[in-house]
Amino acid sequence: MNIALKIKENVGKVILGKDEIIDLLMTALISGGHVLLEDVPGMGKTTMAKALAKSISCDFKRIQFTPDLLPTDLTGINYFNQKAGEFEFRKGPLFTNILLADEINRATPRTQSSLLECMEERQISVEGDTHKLEKPFFVLATQNPIENYGTFPLPEAQLDRFLMKVKMGYPERAEEQKILDLFDKQSPLEDLTAVCSSEDIINMQQQYVEVTVNKDVSAYILDIIEATRNHESIELGASPRASIALYKAAQAYAYINGRTYVRPDDIIYLAPTILSHRIILKGLSKHRKTEAAILINEIISSISVPVEKMV
Repeated sequence: MNIALKIKENVGKVILGKDEIIDLLMTALISGGHVLLEDVPGMGKTTMAKALAKSISCDFKRIQFTPDLLPTDLTGINYFNQKAGEFEFRKGPLFTNILLADEINRATPRTQSSLLECMEERQISVEGDTHKLEKPFFVLATQNPIENYGTFPLPEAQLDRFLMKVKMGYPERAEEQKILDLFDKQSPLEDLTAVCSSEDIINMQQQYVEVTVNKDVSAYILDIIEATRNHESIELGASPRASIALYKAAQAYAYINGRTYVRPDDIIYLAPTILSHRIILKGLSKHRKTEAAILINEIISSISVPVEKMV
């Protein structure tokens, strides 16, 4: 059994009926991206993040974002050590391998923006000094819908740092009954143990790039990206960063599914979660952002799918 499947099965002991969501999280982790889990409270976002973190034997930290949280509460500060007679740097919780940024949209935009550098460049700058982060570094943020009281919408630049924006969704009735049975006595998170090490994740992050992307599939990605830039309902289309994100995610998704090549179906499946939060639609309707994924699917359905042999 490959490591990705072990992690998926381990998380599945706690999160029932969400295999597709677990696949997406694994895809982001392996490709070096970050994930924004968005849904109403009580859908299992935090539990999902904790289950993934406990499945990997590496450093994990959780930050509860609140309106009074400051950037230095995340990055750390330089303080004067009277005993040593010099300034020293006290690391903040961003110095970890897996970071759960819980309810990220409850912090102010200023605090949210303190994540930009570490998510993109894997480093943190404090008072002119740059500190490198250890590998792997994976941010799994949760947020409640912006309609909820006391939240701050994430800036476009911050959203663009997330490889994917994923919604958990309600479970089916049968699955919810299983959840009730599973949590009857105590949380199954208590008994969850690691099934791989941080070195295993780093190795997979180095191996997935060997997955082949056929020229026709690569062109298919560009067709979708270009269509977002020329669509009459889209004010700002997907950027080159979005092209790279979709390309890399498709490689990682094929890799965790045991394939050495990317299929057009991978692009079709991944595109809505990777592109919908990276486009800006025309109009001022407050529901526009929820329509973005639907629009991406419409664009995909209007583009010819390559049929050539992918291997």
